[in-house]
Amino acid sequence: MSVDTTLSTGNETRDNMPATRTIFDPATDQPIAEAPIHTVEDLEKAVRAAKAAQSAWEGRGHDGRAELLNLAADAIEKSAEELAVLLSREQGKPLNGPNARFEVGACSAWLRVAAGTKLEPEVVVDDGETRAELHYRPIGVVGAIGPWNWPMLITVWQIAASLRMGNTVVVKPSEYTPLSVLALIEVINTALPKNVLHAVSGGRDVGARLAEHPAIGKVMFTGSTATGKAIIRSSADTVKRLTLELGGNDAGIVLPDSDPKAIAEGLFWGAFINTGQTCAALKRLYVHESQYEAVCTELTAVAQATPMGVGLDENNVLGPLQNRQQYDIVARLVEAAKASGARVLIGGNPDADAPGNFYPTTLVADIDNDNPLVAEEQFGPALPIIKYSTVDEAVARANALDVGLGASVWSSDPAAAREVASRIQAGTVWINSHGMVNPLIPFGGAKQSGYGLEFGVEGLKAVSVPQVING
Repeated sequence: MSVDTTLSTGNETRDNMPATRTIFDPATDQPIAEAPIHTVEDLEKAVRAAKAAQSAWEGRGHDGRAELLNLAADAIEKSAEELAVLLSREQGKPLNGPNARFEVGACSAWLRVAAGTKLEPEVVVDDGETRAELHYRPIGVVGAIGPWNWPMLITVWQIAASLRMGNTVVVKPSEYTPLSVLALIEVINTALPKNVLHAVSGGRDVGARLAEHPAIGKVMFTGSTATGKAIIRSSADTVKRLTLELGGNDAGIVLPDSDPKAIAEGLFWGAFINTGQTCAALKRLYVHESQYEAVCTELTAVAQATPMGVGLDENNVLGPLQNRQQYDIVARLVEAAKASGARVLIGGNPDADAPGNFYPTTLVADIDNDNPLVAEEQFGPALPIIKYSTVDEAVARANALDVGLGASVWSSDPAAAREVASRIQAGTVWINSHGMVNPLIPFGGAKQSGYGLEFGVEGLKAVSVPQVING
């Protein structure tokens, strides 16, 4: 699929061509296409158009909007392979496995679930004298600022509930992956009325203006904690509502009664899905001393059997890091681990002369808990494995950082796992899996991993204004 750089910030054509920049394939370093560089002026036009279109969109009612969201899902499915190929080339993730085709398919699934989820008015008091009902109204215009790791899917997470509840939306994609998001919005807009959904592919100045814009009633952001804090500050003067999904560094705890062979594949994909480039991926693994060597052995076997390479090769299920900046972060953290004397089980030896941003799947054992590879979020294919002696020690280490997006507990005893899970400070704690999200199950972070919920009924409420009708 080609992205027409004459497209406007919505679904109108423009007379003046925007400036462009070349987007390169992170697997091959080859150019893919030119992406438009929209400006703050383009953003202003998009916001004005979205604001003007919002009342009519709200007026279609929940059923009318749901019907069009289902048509948008149909449109994605018709263009699924083209979208997946573009996503693979721009983001780097392979077509196969839990990657590009999976992401595109999840986009249509999330739209359908948002369309079908009911949010009925709630009677909170009806005592014969007073009747009070709680309703949820649209906010108005929602601004959505997306990341580069799951660019299409997280954009849909942000827009599906917003559109379902009668808001119009202005999307600002990551500068690293604009083509994928522009193509997705182009496809979705074939099913929507004009000006309901816009995409503005600009730089940091566009994102900063979106966060402070007085006509934007809510900002949804997925990305780093540092950028999230900047959005909080920018949004303060207009008292915007915010949903922030920020940094993770998720912990996993393997209890002494676990079966290392049975859990190895789940542990691996919990850590290395999307080549480790997932906010809620498993990024530090705590294993009881009685299971430690067995878990290391089994994880190494899975890593050795999992192919990494160019995403358009159907044999590969791991790809490159999306950008060189992230590659350098992973390389620095692994080198810090090696310098400390930690044991590299596999990987840690990138080929500096090879094209692309490939960093090999890396497992690091016998590492101190305060090592940078443990204490900092690596966001790539390198997993530190830390030995512990008591469950209390493991829980304390899992809770020691200032982030808490997700966590996991691995055990053959579900009751024991749930007891440990209840002690972990994270927005979601999975049992015997990690990072699995569901469009019906609320998802959000604790501590400095952000606030606000997405998905399901709670996700619809989060992009609405509660209104009590009392009398």
